[in-house]
Amino acid sequence: MSTLSAVEVTERLKSLPGWRLEGKEIVRTFEFPDFAAAMQFVNAVAEQAESAGHHPDIDVRYNKVKLALSSHDAGGLTERDMRMAEKLKELA
Repeated sequence: MSTLSAVEVTERLKSLPGWRLEGKEIVRTFEFPDFAAAMQFVNAVAEQAESAGHHPDIDVRYNKVKLALSSHDAGGLTERDMRMAEKLKELA
């Protein structure tokens, strides 16, 4: 799978509120009322990731969950990352 150009990434991020480019990743932090709600979200993310075969980096800090997406095997961002961000957007 080929990586997306900077222009393509910028264009795609317009339809992904809250996601931002950091280096070769797109990241978003989600905030929840408490730790239990954050963990429910993480479990839902895990189910989506397993079914898609594409796994985000996940950082949990009490009620905040930071997700980072990149196609490490392709060396940057691909269509696969954008599709996963779309799916994850629906979970929050």
